Amino acid sequence: MKTLGLFFFLPFILSGNIWLTNLDQAEQAAQKEQKFILLNFSGSDWCGPCIRMHKDILDSDVFLQLAQKKLVLVNADFPRLKKNQLSKSQQQINDRIADQYNPKGIFPLTLLLDDHGKVLRTWEGYYQAGAYQFTDEVKTLLQNNAN
Repeated sequence: MKTLGLFFFLPFILSGNIWLTNLDQAEQAAQKEQKFILLNFSGSDWCGPCIRMHKDILDSDVFLQLAQKKLVLVNADFPRLKKNQLSKSQQQINDRIADQYNPKGIFPLTLLLDDHGKVLRTWEGYYQAGAYQFTDEVKTLLQNNAN
């Protein structure tokens, strides 16, 4: 059974698609794996800074190495183009997450949460200092908040 599970998830791991879209599932995984949660609000088809944040920071090798070991990643995406619209159920999930963590509608918005959803740090907008600095900042926060 483990082999079947690995066979099913391996393409996602290899493609780098490690982002979850459900915060409840992320909290469960974080609690089970003793990890923190990084929640990112993006507009994947209209928000230039969001697209750059993913490309330059969140999809960088240095950040993904840390994320693999210490984080559960959640993307709350709010696309605008009709061809990219989310399912009704996913849109409801994202709306609920936004009501709780992004009521002002800031894009991009990135939050570091503990495994129960408590906000430890918030970054508004594109992170200008680059992937290495962002990763170091997250790493320091994780060390300071480790149980």
